[in-house]
Amino acid sequence: MRRSVVPFVVFVVMGLLSSCRGPTRAPEQRAWALALHGGAGTIPKDLPADVKDAYTASLRAALTLGRDLLEQGAPGLDVVERVVRLMEDDPLFNAGKGAVFNHDGAHELDAAIMDGKDLRCGAVAGARTVRNPISLARLVMERTPHVLLVGSGADAFAAAMGVEQVPQEYFFVQRRYDQWREALARERGDGGVALDDGGKKGTVGVVVLDRNGNLAAATSTGGLTNKRYGRVGDSPIIGAGTYANNRTVAISATGTGEEFIRHGVARDISALMEYRALSVGEAARQVVHGRLKPGDGGIIAVDRWGNVALVFNTTGMYRGAADSTGRFDVAIWE
Repeated sequence: MRRSVVPFVVFVVMGLLSSCRGPTRAPEQRAWALALHGGAGTIPKDLPADVKDAYTASLRAALTLGRDLLEQGAPGLDVVERVVRLMEDDPLFNAGKGAVFNHDGAHELDAAIMDGKDLRCGAVAGARTVRNPISLARLVMERTPHVLLVGSGADAFAAAMGVEQVPQEYFFVQRRYDQWREALARERGDGGVALDDGGKKGTVGVVVLDRNGNLAAATSTGGLTNKRYGRVGDSPIIGAGTYANNRTVAISATGTGEEFIRHGVARDISALMEYRALSVGEAARQVVHGRLKPGDGGIIAVDRWGNVALVFNTTGMYRGAADSTGRFDVAIWE
Protein backbone atom coordinates (compact mmCIF):
# COMPACT_ATOMS: atom_id res chain seq x y z
CA MET A 1 0.00 0.00 0.00
CA ARG A 2 2.80 2.39 0.90
CA ARG A 3 4.58 1.69 -2.39
CA SER A 4 1.58 2.84 -4.40
CA VAL A 5 1.36 6.16 -2.54
CA VAL A 6 4.81 7.46 -3.56
CA PRO A 7 4.30 7.48 -7.34
CA PHE A 8 0.90 9.08 -6.85
CA VAL A 9 2.34 11.86 -4.71
CA VAL A 10 5.16 12.48 -7.19
CA PHE A 11 2.62 12.66 -10.02
CA VAL A 12 0.52 15.23 -8.16
CA VAL A 13 3.54 17.39 -7.22
CA MET A 14 4.85 17.39 -10.79
CA GLY A 15 1.43 18.38 -12.04
CA LEU A 16 1.26 21.28 -9.59
CA LEU A 17 4.74 22.47 -10.59
CA SER A 18 3.80 22.30 -14.25
CA SER A 19 0.65 24.33 -13.65
CA CYS A 20 2.70 26.94 -11.78
CA ARG A 21 4.92 27.42 -14.83
CA GLY A 22 1.87 28.09 -16.96
CA PRO A 23 1.12 26.76 -20.43
CA THR A 24 3.97 26.35 -22.89
CA ARG A 25 3.73 29.00 -25.57
CA ALA A 26 4.21 27.79 -29.11
CA PRO A 27 6.74 29.81 -31.13
CA GLU A 28 5.25 32.34 -33.52
CA GLN A 29 5.41 30.98 -37.05
CA ARG A 30 6.52 33.39 -39.76
CA ALA A 31 5.41 32.76 -43.33
CA TRP A 32 8.97 33.26 -44.57
CA ALA A 33 12.31 34.60 -43.36
CA LEU A 34 15.68 35.45 -44.84
CA ALA A 35 19.16 36.30 -43.62
CA LEU A 36 22.35 36.99 -45.55
CA HIS A 37 25.97 37.95 -44.94
CA GLY A 38 28.87 39.35 -46.94
CA GLY A 39 31.75 38.49 -44.61
CA ALA A 40 32.86 39.24 -41.06
CA GLY A 41 36.05 40.48 -39.44
CA THR A 42 37.89 43.60 -38.37
CA ILE A 43 35.78 46.21 -40.09
CA PRO A 44 36.86 49.70 -38.94
CA LYS A 45 34.03 51.93 -37.79
CA ASP A 46 35.68 54.84 -39.56
CA LEU A 47 35.11 53.11 -42.88
CA PRO A 48 35.00 55.79 -45.63
CA ALA A 49 31.44 56.96 -46.22
CA ASP A 50 31.45 55.95 -49.87
CA VAL A 51 32.65 52.44 -49.04
CA LYS A 52 30.07 52.05 -46.29
CA ASP A 53 27.34 53.30 -48.61
CA ALA A 54 28.43 50.89 -51.35
CA TYR A 55 28.29 47.86 -49.03
CA THR A 56 24.96 48.98 -47.58
CA ALA A 57 23.50 49.39 -51.06
CA SER A 58 24.71 45.95 -52.13
CA LEU A 59 23.32 44.30 -49.02
CA ARG A 60 19.97 46.04 -49.51
CA ALA A 61 19.84 44.96 -53.17
CA ALA A 62 20.50 41.33 -52.25
CA LEU A 63 18.00 41.44 -49.40
CA THR A 64 15.37 43.02 -51.64
CA LEU A 65 15.79 40.30 -54.25
CA GLY A 66 15.40 37.58 -51.62
CA ARG A 67 12.41 39.27 -50.00
CA ASP A 68 10.58 39.71 -53.28
CA LEU A 69 11.18 36.10 -54.33
CA LEU A 70 9.95 34.75 -51.00
CA GLU A 71 6.89 37.02 -51.06
CA GLN A 72 6.04 35.56 -54.46
CA GLY A 73 6.31 32.01 -53.09
CA ALA A 74 9.61 30.99 -54.70
CA PRO A 75 11.21 27.78 -53.33
CA GLY A 76 13.97 28.32 -50.80
CA LEU A 77 16.62 26.64 -52.95
CA ASP A 78 15.90 29.00 -55.83
CA VAL A 79 16.07 31.99 -53.50
CA VAL A 80 19.42 31.16 -51.89
CA GLU A 81 20.96 30.37 -55.28
CA ARG A 82 19.75 33.56 -56.95
CA VAL A 83 20.73 35.85 -54.09
CA VAL A 84 24.19 34.29 -53.79
CA ARG A 85 24.64 34.62 -57.57
CA LEU A 86 23.91 38.34 -57.25
CA MET A 87 26.57 38.64 -54.56
CA GLU A 88 29.05 36.55 -56.55
CA ASP A 89 28.69 39.05 -59.41
CA ASP A 90 29.34 41.99 -57.07
CA PRO A 91 33.09 42.86 -56.89
CA LEU A 92 32.67 44.19 -53.34
CA PHE A 93 32.49 40.66 -51.97
CA ASN A 94 35.08 37.91 -51.81
CA ALA A 95 33.13 35.48 -53.97
CA GLY A 96 32.94 35.16 -57.73
CA LYS A 97 33.94 38.43 -59.40
CA GLY A 98 35.70 39.83 -56.31
CA ALA A 99 37.51 36.65 -55.26
CA VAL A 100 40.94 37.03 -53.66
CA PHE A 101 44.27 35.76 -55.07
CA ASN A 102 45.92 32.61 -53.79
CA HIS A 103 49.68 32.25 -53.24
CA ASP A 104 50.29 31.56 -56.92
CA GLY A 105 48.29 34.58 -58.07
CA ALA A 106 45.23 32.56 -59.13
CA HIS A 107 41.60 32.44 -58.01
CA GLU A 108 40.12 29.27 -56.47
CA LEU A 109 36.42 29.34 -55.65
CA ASP A 110 34.36 27.30 -53.18
CA ALA A 111 30.59 27.05 -52.71
CA ALA A 112 27.89 24.86 -51.18
CA ILE A 113 24.10 24.61 -51.15
CA MET A 114 21.78 22.48 -49.00
CA ASP A 115 18.08 21.60 -48.97
CA GLY A 116 16.66 21.25 -45.46
CA LYS A 117 13.71 19.18 -46.64
CA ASP A 118 15.69 16.03 -47.38
CA LEU A 119 19.31 16.96 -46.54
CA ARG A 120 20.35 16.93 -50.18
CA CYS A 121 23.47 19.01 -50.70
CA GLY A 122 26.12 19.84 -53.25
CA ALA A 123 29.45 21.62 -53.15
CA VAL A 124 32.49 22.57 -55.20
CA ALA A 125 35.98 23.57 -54.09
CA GLY A 126 38.98 24.98 -55.91
CA ALA A 127 37.01 25.80 -59.06
CA ARG A 128 38.91 28.16 -61.38
CA THR A 129 36.72 28.80 -64.41
CA VAL A 130 33.14 29.04 -63.10
CA ARG A 131 31.50 32.45 -62.98
CA ASN A 132 28.89 31.38 -60.40
CA PRO A 133 30.14 28.49 -58.26
CA ILE A 134 26.87 28.34 -56.29
CA SER A 135 24.98 27.23 -59.41
CA LEU A 136 27.57 24.54 -60.06
CA ALA A 137 27.18 23.36 -56.46
CA ARG A 138 23.45 22.98 -57.04
CA LEU A 139 24.11 20.91 -60.16
CA VAL A 140 26.40 18.64 -58.14
CA MET A 141 23.45 18.12 -55.79
CA GLU A 142 20.86 17.56 -58.50
CA ARG A 143 22.78 15.84 -61.32
CA THR A 144 25.26 13.59 -59.51
CA PRO A 145 25.22 11.08 -56.64
CA HIS A 146 28.04 13.07 -55.01
CA VAL A 147 28.26 15.93 -52.54
CA LEU A 148 31.62 17.57 -53.31
CA LEU A 149 33.64 18.00 -56.51
CA VAL A 150 37.04 19.71 -56.41
CA GLY A 151 39.60 21.42 -58.62
CA SER A 152 39.83 20.34 -62.25
CA GLY A 153 37.02 17.84 -61.62
CA ALA A 154 34.68 20.68 -60.70
CA ASP A 155 35.69 22.68 -63.78
CA ALA A 156 35.25 19.65 -66.05
CA PHE A 157 31.80 19.04 -64.61
CA ALA A 158 30.94 22.70 -65.25
CA ALA A 159 31.91 22.28 -68.91
CA ALA A 160 29.82 19.12 -69.19
CA MET A 161 26.80 20.88 -67.68
CA GLY A 162 27.13 23.94 -69.92
CA VAL A 163 27.65 26.26 -66.96
CA GLU A 164 29.04 29.68 -67.88
CA GLN A 165 32.83 29.57 -67.66
CA VAL A 166 35.16 32.55 -67.70
CA PRO A 167 38.93 33.16 -67.87
CA GLN A 168 40.80 33.87 -64.65
CA GLU A 169 41.05 37.52 -65.65
CA TYR A 170 37.30 37.87 -65.11
CA PHE A 171 37.78 37.63 -61.33
CA PHE A 172 40.42 40.38 -61.19
CA VAL A 173 39.73 43.31 -58.85
CA GLN A 174 42.53 45.83 -58.25
CA ARG A 175 42.20 46.03 -54.48
CA ARG A 176 42.34 42.24 -54.21
CA TYR A 177 45.51 42.27 -56.29
CA ASP A 178 47.03 44.94 -54.04
CA GLN A 179 46.18 42.89 -50.94
CA TRP A 180 47.91 39.87 -52.47
CA ARG A 181 51.05 41.85 -53.33
CA GLU A 182 51.18 43.23 -49.78
CA ALA A 183 50.83 39.71 -48.36
CA LEU A 184 53.69 38.48 -50.56
CA ALA A 185 55.88 41.35 -49.38
CA ARG A 186 55.24 40.48 -45.73
CA GLU A 187 55.91 36.83 -46.48
CA ARG A 188 59.33 37.67 -47.91
CA GLY A 189 60.06 39.71 -44.80
CA ASP A 190 59.39 37.03 -42.18
CA GLY A 191 59.97 33.88 -44.20
CA GLY A 192 56.49 32.49 -43.50
CA VAL A 193 53.16 32.44 -45.28
CA ALA A 194 51.40 35.77 -44.73
CA LEU A 195 47.66 35.21 -44.97
CA ASP A 196 45.55 38.29 -45.46
CA ASP A 197 41.76 38.42 -45.49
CA GLY A 198 41.71 42.14 -46.22
CA GLY A 199 40.40 42.97 -42.77
CA LYS A 200 37.44 40.60 -42.93
CA LYS A 201 36.58 36.96 -43.34
CA GLY A 202 35.45 37.06 -46.96
CA THR A 203 32.43 34.94 -47.75
CA VAL A 204 28.83 35.43 -48.84
CA GLY A 205 25.91 33.39 -47.62
CA VAL A 206 22.12 33.22 -47.60
CA VAL A 207 19.67 31.21 -45.49
CA VAL A 208 15.88 31.13 -45.86
CA LEU A 209 12.61 29.69 -44.66
CA ASP A 210 10.17 29.64 -47.59
CA ARG A 211 6.37 29.67 -47.67
CA ASN A 212 6.27 25.87 -47.85
CA GLY A 213 8.11 25.61 -44.54
CA ASN A 214 11.36 24.46 -46.13
CA LEU A 215 14.79 25.67 -45.06
CA ALA A 216 17.74 26.18 -47.41
CA ALA A 217 21.31 27.47 -47.11
CA ALA A 218 24.01 28.56 -49.56
CA THR A 219 27.56 29.85 -49.12
CA SER A 220 30.24 31.00 -51.59
CA THR A 221 33.80 32.29 -51.16
CA GLY A 222 37.15 33.02 -52.75
CA GLY A 223 38.94 31.97 -49.56
CA LEU A 224 41.93 33.77 -48.06
CA THR A 225 44.39 36.07 -49.79
CA ASN A 226 47.71 34.24 -50.36
CA LYS A 227 46.27 30.87 -49.33
CA ARG A 228 48.24 27.84 -50.46
CA TYR A 229 47.24 26.22 -53.75
CA GLY A 230 44.46 23.73 -53.04
CA ARG A 231 43.50 25.10 -49.63
CA VAL A 232 39.80 24.62 -48.85
CA GLY A 233 37.95 26.37 -46.04
CA ASP A 234 34.65 25.68 -44.34
CA SER A 235 32.24 27.15 -46.92
CA PRO A 236 31.89 23.99 -49.07
CA ILE A 237 32.05 21.64 -46.07
CA ILE A 238 28.56 20.53 -45.09
CA GLY A 239 28.12 20.85 -41.33
CA ALA A 240 30.98 23.32 -40.95
CA GLY A 241 30.18 26.41 -43.01
CA THR A 242 26.85 25.39 -44.55
CA TYR A 243 23.91 23.36 -43.20
CA ALA A 244 20.12 23.13 -43.48
CA ASN A 245 17.66 20.78 -41.80
CA ASN A 246 13.89 21.34 -41.70
CA ARG A 247 13.82 19.92 -38.17
CA THR A 248 16.02 22.71 -36.86
CA VAL A 249 17.80 25.45 -38.79
CA ALA A 250 19.56 26.74 -41.91
CA ILE A 251 23.06 28.17 -41.36
CA SER A 252 25.80 29.90 -43.36
CA ALA A 253 29.11 30.78 -41.71
CA THR A 254 31.88 33.28 -42.38
CA GLY A 255 35.23 33.30 -40.67
CA THR A 256 38.46 31.41 -40.13
CA GLY A 257 37.53 28.30 -42.08
CA GLU A 258 39.90 25.95 -40.31
CA GLU A 259 38.28 26.73 -36.95
CA PHE A 260 34.75 26.29 -38.29
CA ILE A 261 35.78 22.90 -39.69
CA ARG A 262 37.44 21.79 -36.45
CA HIS A 263 34.33 22.58 -34.44
CA GLY A 264 31.75 21.54 -37.03
CA VAL A 265 30.07 24.84 -36.23
CA ALA A 266 26.93 24.69 -38.38
CA ARG A 267 26.02 21.12 -37.43
CA ASP A 268 26.87 21.79 -33.79
CA ILE A 269 24.35 24.64 -33.62
CA SER A 270 21.70 22.41 -35.19
CA ALA A 271 22.49 19.61 -32.72
CA LEU A 272 22.13 21.92 -29.73
CA MET A 273 18.71 22.91 -31.01
CA GLU A 274 17.65 19.34 -31.73
CA TYR A 275 18.99 17.54 -28.66
CA ARG A 276 18.97 20.27 -26.01
CA ALA A 277 15.98 22.24 -27.30
CA LEU A 278 17.95 25.50 -27.34
CA SER A 279 16.62 28.43 -29.35
CA VAL A 280 18.52 29.36 -32.50
CA GLY A 281 19.92 32.45 -30.77
CA GLU A 282 21.04 30.54 -27.67
CA ALA A 283 22.64 27.75 -29.69
CA ALA A 284 24.45 30.18 -32.00
CA ARG A 285 25.78 32.26 -29.11
CA GLN A 286 26.97 29.16 -27.26
CA VAL A 287 28.99 27.99 -30.25
CA VAL A 288 30.26 31.30 -31.65
CA HIS A 289 31.18 32.80 -28.28
CA GLY A 290 31.83 29.58 -26.36
CA ARG A 291 33.61 27.28 -28.80
CA LEU A 292 35.29 29.69 -31.19
CA LYS A 293 37.94 32.24 -30.32
CA PRO A 294 37.27 35.99 -30.45
CA GLY A 295 37.83 37.18 -34.01
CA ASP A 296 37.08 33.82 -35.66
CA GLY A 297 33.92 35.02 -37.40
CA GLY A 298 30.18 34.55 -37.26
CA ILE A 299 27.03 32.88 -38.58
CA ILE A 300 23.63 33.72 -39.93
CA ALA A 301 20.73 31.37 -39.20
CA VAL A 302 16.99 30.95 -39.71
CA ASP A 303 15.09 28.33 -37.72
CA ARG A 304 11.95 26.42 -38.76
CA TRP A 305 9.70 29.08 -37.23
CA GLY A 306 11.42 31.91 -39.08
CA ASN A 307 13.45 33.23 -36.15
CA VAL A 308 16.72 34.82 -37.29
CA ALA A 309 20.11 34.78 -35.53
CA LEU A 310 23.03 36.98 -36.63
CA VAL A 311 25.89 36.17 -34.27
CA PHE A 312 29.57 37.07 -34.63
CA ASN A 313 32.64 37.55 -32.41
CA THR A 314 34.41 40.04 -34.69
CA THR A 315 34.08 43.82 -34.76
CA GLY A 316 31.64 43.60 -37.62
CA MET A 317 29.77 41.44 -40.12
CA TYR A 318 28.13 42.65 -43.32
CA ARG A 319 24.61 41.29 -42.89
CA GLY A 320 20.89 41.68 -43.47
CA ALA A 321 17.60 40.10 -42.43
CA ALA A 322 14.00 40.25 -43.57
CA ASP A 323 10.80 38.35 -42.81
CA SER A 324 7.06 38.24 -43.45
CA THR A 325 6.29 40.54 -40.50
CA GLY A 326 7.88 43.47 -42.35
CA ARG A 327 11.39 43.29 -40.94
CA PHE A 328 14.03 44.60 -43.37
CA ASP A 329 17.40 45.42 -41.78
CA VAL A 330 20.99 45.73 -42.96
CA ALA A 331 23.95 46.37 -40.69
CA ILE A 332 27.72 46.18 -40.47
CA TRP A 333 28.68 46.67 -36.83
CA GLU A 334 26.98 45.65 -33.58
